[in-house]
Amino acid sequence: MSATPNQPSEQSDPSNGQPQPGSGDAAVRAQAERAEKTRGRNIPEFDDLPGIGDTANLRMGPELNGACLGLLPLVGVWRGEGEANHPTLDEKYRFLQQVTFAHDGRPFLYYESRAWKLDGEGGEIVEPAFRELGWWRPQPDDSIELLLVHSSGIAEMFFGNPLNQTSWQLSTDAVLRTPTSEDVTATTRLYGVVDGSLAYVEERATSEHELQPRLSAKLERVVG
Repeated sequence: MSATPNQPSEQSDPSNGQPQPGSGDAAVRAQAERAEKTRGRNIPEFDDLPGIGDTANLRMGPELNGACLGLLPLVGVWRGEGEANHPTLDEKYRFLQQVTFAHDGRPFLYYESRAWKLDGEGGEIVEPAFRELGWWRPQPDDSIELLLVHSSGIAEMFFGNPLNQTSWQLSTDAVLRTPTSEDVTATTRLYGVVDGSLAYVEERATSEHELQPRLSAKLERVVG
């Protein structure tokens, strides 16, 4: 998976020699249409808490810290479907997922993911699935530190780098597990914002399996 930003372009129509709108113009129009539905939404906050609250909408709340500019396309709330498939699973399954990238003006992004099992593509929710919570910490050399904690009893420390302006690749340097957690020894993730959607692929290794695909999803922006 890779992503490159769309740029407005013009192509000549050989039938009349006049420049015609290119695919970049269509992408800009599509982005404007999406923004009409998401620009006024944000994550819920209590107004009686001290200090500055989190925001997942760059039009609201504190200004994004300069250290996080390389992660700007991720900020928002995203929702969509994906698939889980790994040798450690009894069977593959579809899931509904919501992912939040928010900030409070400091040099990191807050990350939260919730998922629910589905009884097939576009199906009904069967039961809650995996949950994750973490922090994306960009560094001056453009590297990224990602700390994730999972409800399954796993804590992971990732290091990674941007591949371009809209895609990021990370892999674990350390995995900490509770005695009752899943068997995990290493994980890689690849994220990309492509045509306004957030897509990602996760690969996971265990004590018995080398890195193999585990999760993949395509999510649409619902906030920001």
